[in-house]
Amino acid sequence: MMTSEAAVEEYVLAARTRPGLLSRLCCFPVLLACTLALLVFFVFPRTIADPDLGWHLKNAAYLLQHHDVVRRDVFSFTTGDDPWIDHEWLAELPFYAAWKFAGVRGIWLVAITLVETSLLGIFALAYQQSRNAKAAFLVCLPAILLSSVSFGPRTLLFGWICLVPELIILARFQNGCDATWLLPPLFALWVNLHGSWLIGMILLIVFLLCGLLEGQWGQIEARAWNSLQRRKLAAASVLSMVALFVNPYGWRLVAYPFDMAFHQKLNISSVVEWQPLDFHSPRGKVVVGMMAAAILLQLVGSRTWMFYELCFALIGLYSGLTYSRFLFLAAILICPEFSEHIATFLPHHDTPEKPWLGAGILTCAIAAMALQIPGAEQLNNAECGAYPCQTMSYLKQLHPDGNTLNDYLWGGYLIWKAPQIRVFIDSRVDIFEHHGVFEDYLHAVRLDGTLSILDKYKIRYVVFKNDSPLTRFLEHTPQWKLDYKDNTSVVLERVGVVSR
Repeated sequence: MMTSEAAVEEYVLAARTRPGLLSRLCCFPVLLACTLALLVFFVFPRTIADPDLGWHLKNAAYLLQHHDVVRRDVFSFTTGDDPWIDHEWLAELPFYAAWKFAGVRGIWLVAITLVETSLLGIFALAYQQSRNAKAAFLVCLPAILLSSVSFGPRTLLFGWICLVPELIILARFQNGCDATWLLPPLFALWVNLHGSWLIGMILLIVFLLCGLLEGQWGQIEARAWNSLQRRKLAAASVLSMVALFVNPYGWRLVAYPFDMAFHQKLNISSVVEWQPLDFHSPRGKVVVGMMAAAILLQLVGSRTWMFYELCFALIGLYSGLTYSRFLFLAAILICPEFSEHIATFLPHHDTPEKPWLGAGILTCAIAAMALQIPGAEQLNNAECGAYPCQTMSYLKQLHPDGNTLNDYLWGGYLIWKAPQIRVFIDSRVDIFEHHGVFEDYLHAVRLDGTLSILDKYKIRYVVFKNDSPLTRFLEHTPQWKLDYKDNTSVVLERVGVVSR
């Protein structure tokens, strides 16, 4: 039996050899994670321009004022105040709170915090996969470019943040650590943040089904769950599905992603972020390079893929190639899988020899980011480059007494900045497609029956980009006159009585 003196000596020796707080804070993985955060900070755009932001802020203001979510379309005149679901209602509140307390800088800070959290989540997934910080950092570099498709004040970012802990939970379950009890509350939160919860549910079901197989096919391996694991995972899956109904809209919110997939074909075929990946773009070239690297690494390495990992990677690849919007999803599902390949070629080194040097690096990084936070003037100027800021003064004086046709991308901005104008259309798209408004809008801006569509909706004013075919056409149409014009926009008014 160990004497008390020997026990004290062993405790003192252990205390001396145990890394101190500074060493733990400045360990190599933390330093690389901070370097990644610094890199993301400087490539993140200095703007809050996003077509959805205006109606997101207005929805949040409505919720706080009426203590209920928006249930009808209160922003446009073309849909007749019909029922509408705000499927991102919870994700809108942080942006609105940030605007209330810190203005446009607050919105920018929330946006970059979401992006930083998502990229650090990819780093965490890669480090969990490879246990090599250098490999985890390297795979995050292409992930930055792929994820840049969603840089900005986007509610979608909350969905990707929810996806990361789900993947961590599933990977740990595969390795014998059960935390599946966290999945139901995660999905209860996720369904109120964004419709991307459906992707998380698909991955959960795929994970469950992959665990029903046993075998090895070349470098692909499947391990079947034992009876206890199957029961736990099945129970977590069922409870997660039940948790989806903990929301203010009930089954309608759960059904929304399916409506998007099957009943909004015009939305998906017309909106840029739903278009297939352009392989001539920088992001397309990165994807091609990643696929080539994956083939090469698999040829020179001997890594065995778990069957569910391969399924997840294929889902990410298909999603990113089919819809540019999902390149961030592809980065989350694919990039961490590269880290284990790359780790075999890199030395393992996790502890800096000089923790004070690491502390200095961290301090400088934090100071650099704090000094480079954009000011309100810079953010407002960037926003004015994309939206009709100068036109707002004129519109406030105009007090239009008729319906207004607006640019699709400006709808959200007008909802927030010019609430006296009920818009023709905005970037919500869903309700406008269901009512045929989106189709009419596309015909009008393509000069396909434009005048008859303007008559149909009794349009008296047009607020549009000054270089668009529509505005050039109306400027040379006798029934229309130019009321206002600047470097960004024009305001046109119909002369005489609007057709009934």
